[in-house]
Order: sequence, then C-alpha cells, then structure tokens
Amino acid sequence: MAKVTKSKTAVKKPVKKSTEIESLSKELKSLIPKIDEEGLAFLVKQAHVHLYNMQVDALNQTMIKDAQRESKNASKTKKTSSEKGIFGDIKISETGSGYHLLCNNQWVSFTKNEISSMVKIAHGEDSDLEVRSRFFNWLLRERGDLLNTAGIADKFDDKLKVLISLLKKNFKKNK
Repeated sequence: MAKVTKSKTAVKKPVKKSTEIESLSKELKSLIPKIDEEGLAFLVKQAHVHLYNMQVDALNQTMIKDAQRESKNASKTKKTSSEKGIFGDIKISETGSGYHLLCNNQWVSFTKNEISSMVKIAHGEDSDLEVRSRFFNWLLRERGDLLNTAGIADKFDDKLKVLISLLKKNFKKNK
C-alpha cells in the first residue's frame, strides 16, 4: 500500500489590529468596571453617534467624488457640444458665389470677399490675442449680425477662437 501523507496547510491568522486600537481597547475595558450605569449608557450612545458620523463622512466623500467626476464629464461634454453647436460647418453656396456658415443651427451667408478677408485675418502672423482682436473688430465693422447670432461679446470670447479655427481648418493660407 502507498503511504499517504497529510500536507500541512497554512492556517490564516486573523489580521492583527493596529497597536493603537489594541491599546485603546485595553484601556477602555479596564475603565468599564469603574464606570456607573449612567456613564456606560452615555458611552454607548456616544459610540453610536460616532459610528453614524463616520458613515455620514464616508457618504459625503463618495458624493464629493461623484460630483467631481460629473463636473469633469460635464465640462468635457459642454466644451465639445458648444464648439460643434456654435459653428458647425462652412460650405460653398450652390451657385459658387459665396459661402454659408452654420452658426447656432442657422446658416449665415458670406460673399467670397468676406470669407477671403476673414481667412486672411485668421491666418495672420500676429499673436493669438492680436488675431482675435483684429478678427473681432472686422466682424464688428462688417458683419455685426454674426456677432449677435453667435453671441460673441468681445475678443476674449472662446467662440471667436472656434470660428478662427474653423476657417483655418477649411481654408489654406494664400502665399
């Protein structure tokens, strides 16, 4: 007959409490016999209050993390949808005599000369702020209707950046 040997399996020991918890527990146990009934009732009540507060804190932390996650997702979604919603597309007219720009779900018509002027400003060699300033002033002077339709208040408006980017993407710089 073959000899069967039993293998020793490692018995998992319970995880030891931290030394701080152990020392506090021992101290509390040593004090219990010295405390009267009213004092013990008070400590039990305080323990329940403390446990409840710990649960509330944990719930609050979870809610804060959820709100931060939602805020991040909302800002990403808002930025993407607003960029696409304000200026969605630009295309040449059916007759080829001008262009149509989709702004807030409305098509705004431009002549070739107007588009040419805007593209020239958009591709300017100046700083971003100078280009936006020049572009805003041109729109204010020549096409205030677009500023109203798009709700562009000033040269610092991010919608102006989106419009300039759309023009740069669709029209190459003439040399």
